[in-house]
Amino acid sequence: MTDPSNYVRQREKGSRDVSYPDAPEPLAVPVYDNHCHLEIEDGPSTGSGTGLSLDDQLERAVAVGIAGVVQAGGDIESSRWSAWAAASHPRVLAAVAIHPNEAPAYAEAGRLDEAIAVIDELAAQPRVRAIGETGLDFFRTGEEGLPAQFFSFEAHIALAKKHGIAMQIHDRDAHDAVLETLVRVGAPEHTVFHCFSGDAGMARIAADAGYYLSFAGNVTFKNAQNLRDALAVTPRDRILVETDAPFLTPVPHRGRPNAPYLVPVTMRFLAEELDADLDELCAQVAANTLEVYGDFED
Repeated sequence: MTDPSNYVRQREKGSRDVSYPDAPEPLAVPVYDNHCHLEIEDGPSTGSGTGLSLDDQLERAVAVGIAGVVQAGGDIESSRWSAWAAASHPRVLAAVAIHPNEAPAYAEAGRLDEAIAVIDELAAQPRVRAIGETGLDFFRTGEEGLPAQFFSFEAHIALAKKHGIAMQIHDRDAHDAVLETLVRVGAPEHTVFHCFSGDAGMARIAADAGYYLSFAGNVTFKNAQNLRDALAVTPRDRILVETDAPFLTPVPHRGRPNAPYLVPVTMRFLAEELDADLDELCAQVAANTLEVYGDFED
């Protein structure tokens, strides 16, 4: 097996602005980025590669009041990298999983059971605190791939329960099916809707069931009123914040590289939308994060 620390993916740049935004004003009360993909490099090209190193990412994050990050995997390689990053850095915890859009490819190759077994092994590591991201995606995967998605999702739910850790859900255009599966199979104690994409009605259902709703930078997008409506009805003790970096960079930096150091932009937006005191909201969101994933220093 290759050294997981050497694994890296590069995000396609195209014609967009790939310069990193200036750092925002630091938060007085630290919070956590509960979902990011720091194995994906983005940003301007440099002599030794592209984007920011993991150490650079963490240094920038700490400087603006981000106390730690949860690094999420989506296939065998990125999950191994996530577990390595968490084991190597006290400000990183890991989530490991086979992404729902990857499950059909593993199944077609006859490797889905093998891939889930790797996730099972990684989930036993002490700083792997979540199974994720797993779930259902009816946007990118056609009908032929749905059996593999459902099989994988239910297997991942079982792993979260087996290891007594949280679960991060990827749900795209599959709200009803995800909620039905959680009810039918039984959700893990700490279930997080990563990058929540539903509306106020779904938010009420999820919160009433005890799930957590994680809001990313897209809550700031002009066309995301459904997310702001969902935020408005979500109890404060169910709110988490994330970047999904390097994607979903908040306004006014939309389209540029995202990173954990930009969480303060989203946190200030959430506080303004909720007419909440920023420090009090940060304290609550930080407490929620620790309730879900445990102490970063353990």
